[in-house]
Amino acid sequence: MTVRLIPYLVMNGNAKEAIQFYEKALNAQVLFSQSFGEMPENPEFPLPAEAKDLVSHATIKVGETELMFSDTFPGQPHQSGNQVTICISTNDADQAHKFFEALQEGGQVTMPLQETFFSPAYGNLTDKFGVSFQIFTEGKQH
Repeated sequence: MTVRLIPYLVMNGNAKEAIQFYEKALNAQVLFSQSFGEMPENPEFPLPAEAKDLVSHATIKVGETELMFSDTFPGQPHQSGNQVTICISTNDADQAHKFFEALQEGGQVTMPLQETFFSPAYGNLTDKFGVSFQIFTEGKQH
């Protein structure tokens, strides 16, 4: 089993600019970048045309450390100060469920832990101390 804590920066429509900035300023390497327009369409949440080029998820590497980014999902509020979350990444779905159950105690679930097109178990929450966490399970969904 592996577990990593990764800072996740949620930007207000300027994630591409931030990534380019960190590429130059910190000699970062882009490992992955996907726009909302490149994601599978969800008929329940139609994507506004102006959001198609925004970053849905990106990972850069600075030295030995990874940083993750996304733009705020269209229609979701963005508030300065809450744009940094901790992404707990594991390759063990059972451990992901244990982390999620423990962290949600006294906190608030934003997205229940569930299978998504990019992870067999993904969810996010704010713990009782106001710290935002994303639980991400590496690997393909079943």
